[in-house]
Amino acid sequence: MNDNRILQLVTFKLGHEEFGVDILKVQEINRMMDITRIPNAPPFIEGVINLRGKIIPIVDLRKRLGFLDMDGRSEKTTRIIVIELDGLVLGFIVDSVSEVLRIPENTIEPAPSIVGGIESEYIEGVGKLDNRLLILLELTRLFSSPDRNALENIEMN
Repeated sequence: MNDNRILQLVTFKLGHEEFGVDILKVQEINRMMDITRIPNAPPFIEGVINLRGKIIPIVDLRKRLGFLDMDGRSEKTTRIIVIELDGLVLGFIVDSVSEVLRIPENTIEPAPSIVGGIESEYIEGVGKLDNRLLILLELTRLFSSPDRNALENIEMN
């Protein structure tokens, strides 16, 4: 890792954990909106939204990461983060969006085998900021080939 490179991250919360994703992958952040359910979709896919004429699959990030309780989720703060992953545009439901953060890359440590109940394969690293930990998600690894195929099929329909 480059010692003096600055990472720009959009940070958000799921339950009591704080996460970050590269700002360059984030297209926009929206308030919760009506989601149309899709029959036979994987359980973590909430459905689709129509965003200015484009159909976007919506993933509940809590469900995808295995968070069982829904404590901390509020209609007022819940957001959909629209992200582009390798040509696939997806919306991720998060409990709240915190801020855009600039942190030096050298403050990021490799992920331990498990953090906050999340397997390390989904984690790019853990950032230490004053008295808090920020889990950097590697969103492209969240979807196996069958999951990705299901998402691509939804996007095309």
